[in-house]
Amino acid sequence: MPNIYMRYPGGRLKAFTMSYDDGVQTDARLIAIMQKNGLKGTFNINSGLFAPDGTVYAPGTIHRRMTADDVLATYADSGMEIAAHGYNHPFLESLPDSAMLAQITRDKEALEHMFGRIIRGFVLPFGTANKNVTDALRLCGFAYCRACGKANNGYYLPESWIPFAPTTHHADPELDHMLDTFFEMKTAVPRLFYLWGHSYEFEYNKGANSWQAIEAVCEKVGGHEDVWYATNIEIVDYLAAYRRLETSFDGTILHNPTALTLCLDAGGTPVSIRPGETIHL
Repeated sequence: MPNIYMRYPGGRLKAFTMSYDDGVQTDARLIAIMQKNGLKGTFNINSGLFAPDGTVYAPGTIHRRMTADDVLATYADSGMEIAAHGYNHPFLESLPDSAMLAQITRDKEALEHMFGRIIRGFVLPFGTANKNVTDALRLCGFAYCRACGKANNGYYLPESWIPFAPTTHHADPELDHMLDTFFEMKTAVPRLFYLWGHSYEFEYNKGANSWQAIEAVCEKVGGHEDVWYATNIEIVDYLAAYRRLETSFDGTILHNPTALTLCLDAGGTPVSIRPGETIHL
């Protein structure tokens, strides 16, 4: 009976993704840097906090939210995922349940109408939640929910996606060392590096909170042939598809009932199974 282990697309064992919050003007510059280096990620938007048309910010304003038109122009064809972040960024667990539900559903509905796609990712405003919030997110069709904090898990995949902690923030003083460890490590199981932050922080022009710093990070991260660069939902969906892989009792017949091509290691042999395909080992 062969042992079967998941591999990311291309047979890879490492995945890297980014996640940035609030829908601010500086996201456009960050997306350009990511695209230049072949990186992908997710941008988390509060649809109730778009700037009014014609908004002009005072010189030196750091946190500059975009208008609805600018949001659509920035993200729609960027190759990045759009996720919800609460209609107007409240502490969800502090609200009455009806108001909490409205914050979640209004944001989801508005973003779906704007982008013409189903929104399945959510990032907790302020990174906090209670059971009522996480239960509501599941019932509303969200596949994952990112909290704040730092995951000290050796780059392992989360046990649960609602909620889960990212690997680290871009201003973490240990980031460079953590990236070196991630890229150099030898691993037999899939690993994930999940970087998060706010792009407006790069206008602070101090250390890790600077455009020069994130440009250096993205250059360092990009171009690794053994790393899968993906959005948050691409990773979540791939893992869910792998969990649906059907096997015979003795493990020699595999059937892929999903719409994704799945890569795995079967007894030391790389295997790729197309959507709807059945293979015999």
